Parts: sequence; structure tokens; C-alpha cells
Amino acid sequence: MKEPTETPDATKPQGYIQPLGKIGQYDLLKKIAEGGMGSIYMARSTKDKSVVAIKVMSPNYVHNPVLLKRFEQEYRVASKFNHPNLVRALEFGTDNDLPFLVLEFVNGESLGVIISRQGKLEELEGIKIIAQVAKALNQVHKDKLIHRDVKPDNILVGKNGIAKLTDLGLVKEILVGDLNLTRSGRGLGTPNFMAPEQFRDAKNADIRCDIYSLGATLYTMLTGELPYKSVNPLETWMKKVQNDLPTPRELNPRISERTDWAIRRAMDSDPDIRPSTCREFVEDLVGKSTRKSAVTTPALEKTNIKQPSEPIWFMAYNDDQGKQHVVKGTAKAIRRSFKDGILEDPFKYKLAKSVEGPFEEMKIFPEFRDLAVQLTKPNSTPNSKTQPLDPAKAIPVSPEPAKTTSGLNRSKSGTPTWVYYVVGASTIIAISLIIIVVIYLKNLSNSNP
Repeated sequence: MKEPTETPDATKPQGYIQPLGKIGQYDLLKKIAEGGMGSIYMARSTKDKSVVAIKVMSPNYVHNPVLLKRFEQEYRVASKFNHPNLVRALEFGTDNDLPFLVLEFVNGESLGVIISRQGKLEELEGIKIIAQVAKALNQVHKDKLIHRDVKPDNILVGKNGIAKLTDLGLVKEILVGDLNLTRSGRGLGTPNFMAPEQFRDAKNADIRCDIYSLGATLYTMLTGELPYKSVNPLETWMKKVQNDLPTPRELNPRISERTDWAIRRAMDSDPDIRPSTCREFVEDLVGKSTRKSAVTTPALEKTNIKQPSEPIWFMAYNDDQGKQHVVKGTAKAIRRSFKDGILEDPFKYKLAKSVEGPFEEMKIFPEFRDLAVQLTKPNSTPNSKTQPLDPAKAIPVSPEPAKTTSGLNRSKSGTPTWVYYVVGASTIIAISLIIIVVIYLKNLSNSNP
């Protein structure tokens, strides 16, 4: 890498940017970001004059074989994609033993910078951005990969409004692992946006970890607040497994109930409660299927009668004698019946888009899923999927190797330690009061022979 040029070239045309230096065949024009493993520059090819982004590894890490492998892995993974919402990797090389990665240049800024500058985003704007990222992440998952570091800083938003997911350095292959770059029992990622089970074992992270991070990113976008801020990594994990976090609507009452529920479901401590795909998460947000399928009533299809403005749903249930009944109504009417308490226990009812069926559970349909999926209550005891076997293994790191942490302030039963302090203090106070009363009565009896 050549030394930066110190003086401007007055012979160049107006708008020309004097290079800071050179790496490979690229002139470095300006630094645009600083990451955990190095710096990112806007650069220009000396061959075709195209503008690119170049990630240059810090000299401090060039002798670390694990981080070198991750740097190479980012290129290997990103170069295989050609998706409008994924930043493409164009080239990987070295210059004087300094590795660099050439990436597609996005004329915009990171979502993290946008939030830092303007605070929370409007709900619709946030959903539009997160839906684009979900498409990119869905493609990553289709290729049997897990991103493991979805967060605002790894999402670039162009001036044209297109959002692109970047930084695949921590990606993991579902079937063959991650090149043995992550030891089992280690946490890897960014603590505030990581799923609680990812703290325990990043090597075995699955799709639902990425969905948790996607939900946490939208939480930040719509509230302007970092989830689990101002706490250390260990406290962050403890709060995560207990769902101890203000709801989005508590921080921003303008957020709709549906979006609030969708975010809380995606960030649930129990991975089995979260959406199983990115598509399902987006469906939770918009309240309808994202698949292209027309909802029609067969009886009306056979005639020239105009279809109703709102689709008609058919709901089946069994009465006390076990006889099945089928009623119909719009989604709005059915939802209102549950909200008003006219109908109870959504698990007793099944829905279909036609009278012939098939009738399926309410949680299958995005329009009614929020009525049927029960989220984990805050401050509940963590389950076996989110509670680490060894506190020393609950250690987040991004992106350097993990460090161990011990001294988890939690009892073996899962009950928070403060509960025992309160019970102990109450017991001591009660015993003290009994002793005082006994002494008083004894003195009273001695004074009255």
C-alpha cells in the first residue's frame, strides 16, 4: 500500500478527488467507515475508473489466522450472491501482505448512522427498509447460511432508498459449520442484537437467531433506542432470557399494536415462538401473506357477481356436543369478535379461505397469527434453549475471539438472586419482631407478679 498523496493535482478536472494512497489497482479516495477488523475506503479502479468500496484489514490482525480466514470467507460467501439487497463482493487480494476486499459501492450511509443522526424512523419507513433486508436474509438462508451479525451498522441505505445487507464475515454454513472458526460454546456477534442462545453457542446458531437480530434492528429503528443499552454483556444476556425489555409501544406509542407484537415475537427468548422464516416475520408486520394468491369465494367465481371488497373467511368449530359448525365473516369482523371477548380461546377455531377448506389453525394465517401465538411473559424463567449450561460460556464477541466471563448472578433453579435476598431479609425481620414481642411480654409479666 503506497503512502498517501499530500498535495492536490491542479491539472485534474473539476470534481476529481485526490487519492489518499493506492492498494492493488485502486486509488483510495476517502475513508468512509471504520470496522472491528479494519477500515473501509471509497476507491476508484485505475483500469476502468469504476468506483468501489475497499475493506482493508488492520495490520494488527494480519497474523491472526482465524480473522484472516473470516476475511477470506466474507469474500467467498458474498461473491456467490447477486441479489439487489446484498452488497456484492468483487475481488479479494493482498498488497504488501495486507489483505483487502473489494465490494460494491453503495452511495448512501449505514442505517446506524441514519438513526444516530435523526433518531427513530416512521413506522412505514422502517418496515419498508426491514422488508428489503428480510429479502436479502431470506436468500442467505436459502443458501444454507446464517449471517449471525444483523444490525443497523451492517445495513446500507442508498440515496435511491434501496437497502443492502453487508458484512458476511461471521456467516455460518448450516450443514458444514463455519470452517471451524467458532468453537462450540462460544458467543459471537454484537450483544445488543444477538439472540440469547447465540450467547451460549454461536457455532450452533440457526435461522431464528438472524430473525431475532432482524427484530432487534427494527426495534432500534422505530424507538431510536438500543435494546438492552447501558448494561454489560452478562447483564444483557440475563435480561434477554427473561424478556426484560420495554415494549416498542412503551417507548414510542405511535407504533401500531401489530408491529409492536411482531417485534416482540421476533425477539422472544424462546426460539420456538419466533417466526421460522424471514417471510413469516414480514407477514407478521403487514398482517397478510406475502405470497401471491387471490382469496376468492368459489360460489361467486361461478357467477358474474362482484367479489366483496374484503375477503370472506370461513371459521369451523365444534359445539359442546361435538358437532361441527362453519360460520363466515371478514378478517376485521372475526378479529373484533376475539378482541371484544365474544369469541374466546382461538385454539378452538380453524380457518379456511373457502367453505370447502382445508381448515387450519389460526396461527397459520398472518391475518390472525397475533391472536393465536402466545409470547413468553417478561421476567419468566428461561428455557433450556436459552439458558447456558455453563455461565462462562455466555460470552458475546464481535468480531474478535470470545473472552470468558464468570459469576452469573442467577440461582440453579433459574430464580433471580434478588428474590432470595428479599425472602431472606423478610425472614430476619419477622424473627426479630417475634423476639421483641417475647421480651416485651416477659418483662410485662415480671412487673406484674
